[in-house]
Amino acid sequence: MSAPLHVFAWHRQSAHAAMLADVCRGLRRQPKKQSSKYFYDALGSELFERICEQPEYYLTRAELELMHAHVADMATVLGPDALLVEYGSGSAIKTRLLLGHLHRPVAYVPVEVSPAALADSLARLAPAFPRIEMLPLCADFTTEIRLPVPARRERRTIVYFPGSTLGNFDTPEAVQLLQRMRAQIGADGAALIGIDLKKDRVEIEAAYNDAAGVTAEFTLNMLARFNRELGADFDLAQFRHRARYNVLAGRIETHIVSCRAQEVNIGDARFAFAADEAMLVEYSCKYSPEEFARLAARAGLHVERAWTDARARFSVQCLRAS
Repeated sequence: MSAPLHVFAWHRQSAHAAMLADVCRGLRRQPKKQSSKYFYDALGSELFERICEQPEYYLTRAELELMHAHVADMATVLGPDALLVEYGSGSAIKTRLLLGHLHRPVAYVPVEVSPAALADSLARLAPAFPRIEMLPLCADFTTEIRLPVPARRERRTIVYFPGSTLGNFDTPEAVQLLQRMRAQIGADGAALIGIDLKKDRVEIEAAYNDAAGVTAEFTLNMLARFNRELGADFDLAQFRHRARYNVLAGRIETHIVSCRAQEVNIGDARFAFAADEAMLVEYSCKYSPEEFARLAARAGLHVERAWTDARARFSVQCLRAS
């Protein structure tokens, strides 16, 4: 039996109200801050796929290189009869490689906040793997989620978190997310996580400031989304993208910077921006292998195996409960 229409309407209204409250909280903060999850509406997801195609964006190429080289070994380490849960399914290119090598996977659970991205991911994967049960979950993986139950019982749960997305969280948030993964994988499962490794500052900064301006368009689309969905009146021409590498913190810090003194309205609320005022919208943390091992240990996890590309720019790490 399908849910009544008013239930769906209530959920949409609830999500809208939560987003409005969260965005307004971020605008009231000093300094201002927004969650990077608001990048990913349908257009934002499309723009991110274009970022991955830019010549400066080494991350995707490096991760795909190491996946092609080591995915068979990863599958052996992870073991058979797994329920594969992916946080932020995206384009699912890397997932296709992993599903194609896992031994008798029970089901695939993509967890994705963008309905459009989730539907696109399933449209690509379901025809390629007709014998694998597809159990999509449209949800925010940073919150408590209840996983669907597959028709065939799994022997273990594998959480797959590719693309260095963990680096978008500061240390306390990353530890909290890793703790949630630990609870989901239990004693017999594993987490397979992509991390961007520390390297030359010039190479890192270029990846977040591509010459074609796609990353800048992606960043400012957050404001456009607030206009579309929350009725805000951001003038995108009066804001700019800025991404710089903080060497001491080991992370890219992306801000939306106000080009002049101005005011922005969202509903009945009004928010002032000073000239050159920067609003933080994303961290992209880079790790050494030792730093990441210490981070995992804080969540009760240990690194069982790690793989890197030929130039040691990127790593995929297999974590187990300690």
